[in-house]
Amino acid sequence: MTEQTAPTTAAGESAPSRGEQTRQRILDTAMRLFRERGYAQTTMRAIAQEAGVAVGNAYYYFGSKDHLIQEFYADAQVEHRAAARGVLDREEAFGARLAGVLHAGIDVLAPSHEFAASFFKTAAEPTSPLSPFSAESSGPRQAAIDLFAEVLSGSTAKVDPELRPQLPELLWLAYMGVVLYWVHDRSPEQVKTRQLIDGVVPLIDQLVALSRLRLLRPVTRQVLTLIRTLRH
Repeated sequence: MTEQTAPTTAAGESAPSRGEQTRQRILDTAMRLFRERGYAQTTMRAIAQEAGVAVGNAYYYFGSKDHLIQEFYADAQVEHRAAARGVLDREEAFGARLAGVLHAGIDVLAPSHEFAASFFKTAAEPTSPLSPFSAESSGPRQAAIDLFAEVLSGSTAKVDPELRPQLPELLWLAYMGVVLYWVHDRSPEQVKTRQLIDGVVPLIDQLVALSRLRLLRPVTRQVLTLIRTLRH
């Protein structure tokens, strides 16, 4: 008897199973409906109906709408890293790397701008599992922080040794500020958000460079103390 092998794609990779295909179809359908109807107005029943599966089957793959959004967060982080790959491979200057990664993040989010505006009311609730600061969002959050760690580690920036371990998280917080501005940005193609990135990155670049100066070390220590306090 010959041994059966799993189907492969043209690239030689294993083809997704039927279950994986169904799961992806549910996720794709959910994201389309969220964008068309809004998060609050879209039910799991509607998602299942549009995806052509039973409601119970939809719940089998995703326990709730929250789980669908967490999957969206995770996918967005994968896309963000891929979109930033070019600038990270090409640039060594810290400012250029940071600007490229911030712009790449907005590029990835751009198709979801209208959805994000309506969804933000839910995600902004401090107790919501969809908050980027929630325990449920820890995986995508850490993936984002790791990306900003790569921005720093692959650069030629000279940073205060005490600040360096904390800087990726601070950069992620700055990115969250950019995303918040982007959510409310009604300028054509959110051009003001692009201008914000181009304006704030040189300031961050200068502050990082100045962090090693003896005169500014007390300020650096105060920032680090504040971060540790807010974590607990």
